[in-house]
Order: sequence, then structure tokens, then C-alpha cells
Amino acid sequence: MGGKNMYKISGVACDTLLKACGSPLVVYDENKIDEQIRLYVDNFKSSAFETEVIYASKAFTCVAMLEKLQKEGASIDVVSGGELYVAIQAKFPAQRIYFHGNNKLDEEIIMALDYQVKTIVIDNLHEVHRVIALAEQKQQPVDVLIRINPKVEAHTHEFIATATADSKFGISIDLVEEIKQMITLIEESSYVTFKGFHSHIGSQILAYEGFVAAIDKMVDFIKETGITVSTFNIGGGFGVRYTKDDTPVPTAHMCKTLIDSLETAFAKADIRVDKVCMEPGRSIVGEAGYSLYTVGFKKQTQHKQFAFIDGGMADNIRPALYEAKYECILANKEHEAIAGVYEIAGKCCESGDILIHDAPLPKVEAGDILLMFTTGAYGYSMASNYNRLNRPAVVFVKDGHARQVLARESFETQMLLDVQKDIEL
Repeated sequence: MGGKNMYKISGVACDTLLKACGSPLVVYDENKIDEQIRLYVDNFKSSAFETEVIYASKAFTCVAMLEKLQKEGASIDVVSGGELYVAIQAKFPAQRIYFHGNNKLDEEIIMALDYQVKTIVIDNLHEVHRVIALAEQKQQPVDVLIRINPKVEAHTHEFIATATADSKFGISIDLVEEIKQMITLIEESSYVTFKGFHSHIGSQILAYEGFVAAIDKMVDFIKETGITVSTFNIGGGFGVRYTKDDTPVPTAHMCKTLIDSLETAFAKADIRVDKVCMEPGRSIVGEAGYSLYTVGFKKQTQHKQFAFIDGGMADNIRPALYEAKYECILANKEHEAIAGVYEIAGKCCESGDILIHDAPLPKVEAGDILLMFTTGAYGYSMASNYNRLNRPAVVFVKDGHARQVLARESFETQMLLDVQKDIEL
């Protein structure tokens, strides 16, 4: 195992990992995750205001990941009862949890209040009424931010742009009276405290200009409305390298650019905030993640040469959903010459189950190990059981050591939800 041509992730050979844990397999390099967390925590700092780095756990979450974030001093955001439940199981400090979502259910809000989550990010006027009512019912204090749509359009895929005029997220920056009405309702509550605003412009953004424009627009809004803001959350959406065409801004440079922009904007507007938050997700785990597959059959059609793998859109929906691009290698033939281009196709019963088009690879044979890069964000977290496929196991590797952090599903575990039970009506 682990011959000279075998690709290694943090000192562990890919074939060794598959032998131990099975295929397909999701692998994270812990050193890369740790480095990214520290880069954000160490560089997003200011002498003018307090700062907080909040990991967007929807990118990838499990107990081991949250334990790592807690150790490094980062906070987290959650967008559902399920993500909050994982945080509770990880004993993540409630004071460092932010609860997002455009349609929080009552039971989710109650869960957050029972766990004494510090901050709920309010999406709309209807939610204001529900949070106030439930907080008063539970007699549980909670801070809130209001999510503002700054209407700054980011250069990204339309499905992950969140600040367009008709985005489902937040309340338009133009609706000043409605925003003030929301704040008035909150200030009249005995248990809910208005702390400030949150904004977000999209995801997989590879330049800083959009973030700077959103900061300037939000600071102008705060100045013009005269609303007192203690906390300002600038959101996330920082991009990563999926292919050679992607050139993301280095993390330290992005942090320092945003801090400079914030300090300048606050000084120009002559306003003061106590704390500024940011929400990286993809950029913490994306490039740290790898997907390992085993090649099965091949097929030559009139115009294409296919290599079929034992996973596909069930464990990575992004190519089908967003036309996302990836790069790959044959892990067991890392140093062999390119022999042709292949369509990397999954095993799902869908014509669109193609993970990579025209992948340049050495001669592909059955049993080869195909490695896809930068699958750490929104791969496992968006996985499904389509075609009753099992979700893969997830492994953390570090300096030659490996640990499994999420078990592979089995047909038996899937069948635990398959019941035939009479319902009393």
C-alpha cells in the first residue's frame, strides 16, 4: 500500500484510507482546516472595535469539526434545528452561536431559546413577532440582529447570490420604515434586545470589491437612518480555488482589506460600533477536503470517453446544481503522463450525473482511485440518499494519522426510517 505513485493527504496514502474506510470516502486535511481558522482569527482584528469570526457550519458540520472551531476561538452560525442539535451535542458554547434562517420553525426557535443561544438573526417582520412571543413565553433573553439585503450584486452563480433585488434573504435596505418598525417592536419587548445588522452578498466570491461596496452601503445606511448599532455582521462568501481559473484573495489579505474598509467607513461616517463579525465557511473547509472514488466501468461513445465512479451527484450535487467545476487526478497514478480526457460520471440514474467534464488523466482502468480536490464545502453537507445510495464516511487526517469522524451509512441504517405504522386519527 502507498507505493511511490500513490498520492498522500497529510502523510496518509489514499489506498490505505480506502482499504481502512471503504469507497467513496471524504477526507479532510486537519492541518489545512486549522491553518484557515487561525488565519481568520489572527488577521480579522482591529484596535477600533471587537471582532468575531463565525464559521458558517452549513458548509460542513460534525462534532469533531465544531470541537476544532471551539478550540481555536471561533464562533459558529447555524441555519436549522439539525445544525443547532449538532452544536448542542458538541457542547458548543451557546454564547458563541448565531441562529440564521429565513423561515425558522417555532420548534427551532424554542430549541435555540432553551439552549440559551446568544443571538438570533432575524430575516423578516413575521419572524420578529414569533421570536418576541416565544422569548416571552419561555422568559428567555436573546439578542437579535436584523438581516439587511444591501442590494449589492456579487459576481457569482445566480443560485448563490444572496443580495439581488428579489433575493429570498433579508429585508431590502430600501424598506427603511419597515426596518424601523421591526426595531421598535424589538425594543418594546422585555426579553429581546436589538444589537444591530447582518448583511450577506453571496458565495464563492473571488474579489474583495463587492464586500467593500456592501460595507460602504451599510455604513451609509446606518448613518442616514441614525439607528444605533452595537454589532455589525458583514457576512461571508469568500471564495476558494476549485480550478486553475479561480484566483481567490488570500485570507490574510482579505481580512486586512475588510478591516481597513470598515475602519475607514466608520471614521468617515463618524459612527462607532462595538463589534464586527464575519462568517467564513467554504473558505475554511473547502480546499481542505478531498473526495476519493474507485473507478468501475469505462465507456466510449461517439464523442466522449467516460470513466464511471462509485459515487456521484448523491455525494456531490454541486456540479449538477451550480455547474460547479472541479479538478481531479488518479491518486494511484499521480506521476504518470496524461493519456486522454474523460467524462467523470457518477452511478446515479441521471444523465446530469457528471462530476467533471473533459478531465485530463493518465489511462484510466478499473480499480483506479480518482481523487477530486476542494470538495470540503457543500459536498457532504448537501449529500442525499438518491437511488438509495449510502452517504460516505468522513475521515480527518493529520501528519500521518487518521480518524473517522462520520460513519458510512449502510442499507441497514437507511432502513431504520422505513416503517409501517398505523396512525391514530
